[in-house]
Amino acid sequence: MAITHTNRTIDQLIHDLRELRESALALERDLGRELAEIPPDHQPSARNLIHYLAVRQHDVREIQDDLAKLGLSSLGRLEPHTLACVDSVLTALARLCDPPLPVDLVPAPPVDFRTGTRLLAEHTEALLGPAPKGRSVRVMVTMSSEAADDPALVRDLVAAGMDVMRINCAHDDAKAWRRMVDHLRRAEREVGRPCRVECDLAGPKLRTGPVEPGPGVLHVWPLRDDAGQILAPGRVWIQDTATPSSASGPVLPLDGALLRRLEHGDELRFNDVRGRPRSLAVLRMADGRYCAEADRNIYVGSQTRVNLYRSGAFVSAGTVGEVPPVSQALRLAVGDALLLTSDVQMGQPAATNDVGVVLRPAMIGCTLPEVFADVRPKERVFFDDGKLGGIVREVSPEGLRIEITHARSGKGKLRSDRGINFPDTEMHLSALTQKDREDLDFVVAHADMVGLSFLRKPEDVDELLAALKERHGGHLGVVLKIETRRAFEELPRFLLQALRSPRIGVMVARGDLGVEMGFSRLAEVQEEMLWLCEAAHVPVIWATQVLESLAKKGMPSRAEVTDAAMSGRAECVMLNKGPYVVEAVRFLCDILQRMEGHAQKKRSMLRRLGVSQMR
Repeated sequence: MAITHTNRTIDQLIHDLRELRESALALERDLGRELAEIPPDHQPSARNLIHYLAVRQHDVREIQDDLAKLGLSSLGRLEPHTLACVDSVLTALARLCDPPLPVDLVPAPPVDFRTGTRLLAEHTEALLGPAPKGRSVRVMVTMSSEAADDPALVRDLVAAGMDVMRINCAHDDAKAWRRMVDHLRRAEREVGRPCRVECDLAGPKLRTGPVEPGPGVLHVWPLRDDAGQILAPGRVWIQDTATPSSASGPVLPLDGALLRRLEHGDELRFNDVRGRPRSLAVLRMADGRYCAEADRNIYVGSQTRVNLYRSGAFVSAGTVGEVPPVSQALRLAVGDALLLTSDVQMGQPAATNDVGVVLRPAMIGCTLPEVFADVRPKERVFFDDGKLGGIVREVSPEGLRIEITHARSGKGKLRSDRGINFPDTEMHLSALTQKDREDLDFVVAHADMVGLSFLRKPEDVDELLAALKERHGGHLGVVLKIETRRAFEELPRFLLQALRSPRIGVMVARGDLGVEMGFSRLAEVQEEMLWLCEAAHVPVIWATQVLESLAKKGMPSRAEVTDAAMSGRAECVMLNKGPYVVEAVRFLCDILQRMEGHAQKKRSMLRRLGVSQMR
């Protein structure tokens, strides 16, 4: 049965689309001053972003449904060429009228269906380098501290498919960063693949202060399976108390006289700090060092008396040297009070009397107490990537009194150097710290792009661009790291500000962003960021916890594989460091290459499917 459409329906659609078009042009006129400050090369992208923002100020879902029923484009892919898409549908609707209606589409769109997509590809190559063979999505990898002294690791990463080396300026120093870059340049020549360098500035990161250390106790334990059977003994290095520790694992400091008498196969017997008799089997390693193995849980403290036995006979005795104090944590539960202090004094657990009444709440310092001036009662605060959360109940000269309202299983631990987020607080911090300014000297000399962390207002972008200009670094690419609620809400303005720079990108920093926005909104927010950046023809870096289980433990979770496949809608995917990061790079490159033929951004690509063949 033939389906007919009345002119009234088509007339209404033409009217609605003309209104959308006019709203896009009106917003462009309103933002004329901002547009005038953007270089001519980026003007088409800026205008397209403005047109997209105007369209998205309306709910067009009914229009989309009606257009789909007519067999026309439903505006679902208008990001890279917004006005051209609207005009194309308007022209088609006018031709469906009887008689066809004339259309006057003035002014012309800033980009068409070909140039919009081309501009995004050009901007991506300018920032991230040429696309590797077989895939268009680049791979960025965060460097571990070991990369500074491990050229083979850097070479393996480049060979595996790394396209961008990421250096986190919150860790290590300029000397270590320089060695990483030197290793990379050598690896590029050896492997024959180009790789760019991105340096993330540390920014004003809020973290917890130190916690009062616990007793000096060394814990050694065997690895067991689910049935309690030993899979591998616990191992500890034995070292002279007078020698600084250089071992990569736990160290048992032993007095030199006893250490010199050790032989392979000896046994060290002692009572551990719990008073339980324990022993360690001594092994001489190939490099001449000694280690000891345990098949039971052992807790060794400083000055523990140790007896040396050989073939069951007593040989000598000695003492354990100074065991470093154990890093402590504050134990907090829902309903507890926590005092976040403005001075970085030692954190302490709550003080209670004999019957458990709290005399003083648990307390811990903050590394950036300047934010306290902006915090107000009833605002939320989160610690350690959202593992603990609370509400600010009181602001005083002493600090912030916080009621813990969220913790996994009702309770949790808070350690030193853990992140702090205030998602509701209007902060007036500059995104560029004094350390960042000092680090920029290295970045300008050795990097291809710089990442701006914890930006909250458009002026932060201006401040970075000015600092780069002072150092003759205007050629550097700029990556805006969106990791706060305020930054997400200001993203359209950030994009307009950043389009003044010749090369820009946006990083979806899902770690802090998930805490600030709430995990239930994270998926929605990252989608919106992809759309906005595509409208501005700005490349996106999809970051945080991509294939994290694979990089750290050697095996990905099923959810991580799906996430990695979805990451192909960005222009670049970032992997974090880990013992298996080279394998993670290879795995990710394989996924991205496979998905290339299935999807581009929001559009499904209908390549031939092997599974479609009926057998």
